[in-house]
Amino acid sequence: MQRRLALLGAVAVLGAVFGMSRCKHGASQVADAVSSARAVDAPAAAQTAAAQVDAGPPSTREELLRGLELSHLALGDDGATSPLPQGRTAKLTLDTRLQRAATNLMQQHKLPEAAIVMVNPKNGEVLVYASHIEGAPARDFCAEAKAPSASVFKVVTASALVERAGLSADTKQCYAGGGEQRLTLGDLEDNTARDRWCPSLATALGKSTNTVFARLASKHLSAHDLESTAHALGYGEAPSFDVPVEASRLSLPDDKLGFARTAAGFWNSTLSPLEAASLSATMAHEGAPMRPFVVREIVDASGAAIAGLPPPEPMRRAIKRDTAAAVTTMMEHTISEGTSYRSFHDSHGKPLLTGKSVAGKTGTLNDPDGQHLYSWFTGFAPAHPAPGEAQIAIAVLVVNQPKWHVKANFIAREMLRAWAKEGESNTGAVAARAK
Repeated sequence: MQRRLALLGAVAVLGAVFGMSRCKHGASQVADAVSSARAVDAPAAAQTAAAQVDAGPPSTREELLRGLELSHLALGDDGATSPLPQGRTAKLTLDTRLQRAATNLMQQHKLPEAAIVMVNPKNGEVLVYASHIEGAPARDFCAEAKAPSASVFKVVTASALVERAGLSADTKQCYAGGGEQRLTLGDLEDNTARDRWCPSLATALGKSTNTVFARLASKHLSAHDLESTAHALGYGEAPSFDVPVEASRLSLPDDKLGFARTAAGFWNSTLSPLEAASLSATMAHEGAPMRPFVVREIVDASGAAIAGLPPPEPMRRAIKRDTAAAVTTMMEHTISEGTSYRSFHDSHGKPLLTGKSVAGKTGTLNDPDGQHLYSWFTGFAPAHPAPGEAQIAIAVLVVNQPKWHVKANFIAREMLRAWAKEGESNTGAVAARAK
């Protein structure tokens, strides 16, 4: 029987972000009870009044934001908004210029299905939350966790190998080659006569070397090790967010080969774009996640602010600081020598994101019928920010048909360049005003 760490179809807003238990301290107190209703003769009326008194006004962030739909956004000169029931409006944290850039980029390339999420790792503020469904009604693709994690799951496995098995970014594992499309039991066995390549774990993550991850997981991790790390990083519970988000899923086979394949990113796990962004944000924030949020305040029909929107709840550390640092180093190799080298460098090897180091991870996987190509990029920049320097985490999911034009790492690069350019413009404007 397979091990299952799964909550199929879960859309609850409550629960830990990326599956981590949250600290409940710091939540706002329930509002004072309303005054007693005036007594009336009709029993039914009295029961209704009593029920209203018992219910009281909404007091949690989830209750106040119930009915929010982020597939319906308005982008104005003064910011982004989304309607709420009872004539209220949610003012959002979205950066309107980046949101427009994301929407235009997906439309320009006519991507069949795509999503882009950008989050400030330092406070959880969501700056971009964009979905695109070509030729179909809009829906919140950022919140869906139906796409396979693919090799993005290697970030989880790498975290487990460091935190649970004591490996490092410099740990080397030899292998004979192959493993790009499939893995066999023979690929899991060390053989000095045929194992010619001996990359470090950092290089293996950067180049997404399946055989290295399959072997290391098979040799050093138990199912409990991998499950526990995946759960700490969000798998199996619906992330806490301002709208319902589907829970990511992980199903670990009991057999050795199935376990190794899963650890390397071959099926058996799913992920939402929001949670993929949060995964990178956790690494960027040294293993201590911030609960993502997209609503800044609520206003009534007259535009007056409604008091009492509780702040996002604090969260517990997901992984150790040293683990996050080691995985960050590995993710930098995706850009410096790995699967996104070409997307982030010109033909002369010059970085296209000038002055910003990038850490990232790609994932690419065809569905069993070969009709859909799932393409992921998740990462953050700069990888090592200076004190006070702005930082951004990003996730891009592109679901292409058999014939495709661009993958997720190209879209991610363009969005990171847009973010960096906007930061430079803001810095210049501040400097000009200071003169």
